[in-house]
Amino acid sequence: MRIHVLNGPNLNMLGSRDPKLYGSQTLDDIQSMLVQRFPEVKFAFFQSNYEGELIDELQRVARQRDTDALMVNFGGLSHTSVALRDALELPEVPKVEVHLSNIHAREGYRHHSLSAEVCNGVVAGFGAMSYVYGAQALMDILR
Repeated sequence: MRIHVLNGPNLNMLGSRDPKLYGSQTLDDIQSMLVQRFPEVKFAFFQSNYEGELIDELQRVARQRDTDALMVNFGGLSHTSVALRDALELPEVPKVEVHLSNIHAREGYRHHSLSAEVCNGVVAGFGAMSYVYGAQALMDILR
């Protein structure tokens, strides 16, 4: 089972960026946790602060068909990017969007996610565990 995890802007700053809201774990910590909890899964990780690079990676995944599922956290771009949403439609695999914070308990503009519209589901508000729950959901869908 191959799960590709895409992370967007500012997620490379986890651990130091507003730990009360996002927790103290770094993105590397989260990735290590996924690998340890799900040894049967081959994870690929990608992070970029640039929308175009995220789009390029989604197009690459769609062309190469080298993944069974996608887990995405596009951060603030989830709420604003039609182009990223459209690129997320391209890979014909199960998709789960994750958010560390509860986007529905935050500013109004965060309540709607454009990218979630083309995902099988959304996990939000559980900190780093959102990724664990997202991976489990993808595994269940694939089985």
